[in-house]
Amino acid sequence: MKAAALSFQSVSRWYGANKVLQDISFEVLTGEFVAIVGPSGCGKTTLLNIASGYDTPSSGRIEYEGRIRMVYQQDGLFPWRTVKENIELGLRDIRDEKIRAQQVGELMELIQLQNFEGHYPHQLSGGMRQRVELARALAGRSDILLLDEPFSALDYLTRMRMRRELARILYERPRTVLLVTHDIEEAAQLADRIFVLSTRPAQIRFELSICLPRPRDLTHPEVVAATERILRELGLESQDEESFAPE
Repeated sequence: MKAAALSFQSVSRWYGANKVLQDISFEVLTGEFVAIVGPSGCGKTTLLNIASGYDTPSSGRIEYEGRIRMVYQQDGLFPWRTVKENIELGLRDIRDEKIRAQQVGELMELIQLQNFEGHYPHQLSGGMRQRVELARALAGRSDILLLDEPFSALDYLTRMRMRRELARILYERPRTVLLVTHDIEEAAQLADRIFVLSTRPAQIRFELSICLPRPRDLTHPEVVAATERILRELGLESQDEESFAPE
């Protein structure tokens, strides 16, 4: 039995009279990929901010083992730093320049951007910037990755490619992952378990496990079934054609 890398214990969060999260409890096991989905504005990012330490629960507690790194919805690369310099920020604890340079080279190879060390973020595509962001998060001694809708600003085809890239990178450098996303297909393609939240104040409506290796095809029956189940739970399932027929 794997130990829990991240644990939410009866976590609630409110701001004045506005209650966002209510009694959230779940664990993310070491090496597990967990996704959180739910209606827009239900508090998914608040949950991730509490996990990262940027916010604190109003009640309840959170426990974790290891070092946490976060990847944001809009890439957080410093525009005045090159790709190499941005990645080096994740290695700033390493004093030996030779070791640091070696690790940057390994990460550049991992994200397949070996020839872009001297480029600045504005010279890269959106997908390339997110790969650099992932490399920086993976640099050094990170154990837990928190992903806040990391591909939502990308076009559909780039999002599809980035999901495969993420699956490949995590295969080569395993981490515990907690992903917040509004993209149900993304959750079904990537996660080992999915928690679906209700509207505010958010509670866990149900949990869904997907026992498939990554990368996964969107047309795989288990992925399709998981997507349809989540849509039903959120009240977004497709309706019969008859319901649209004129009276």
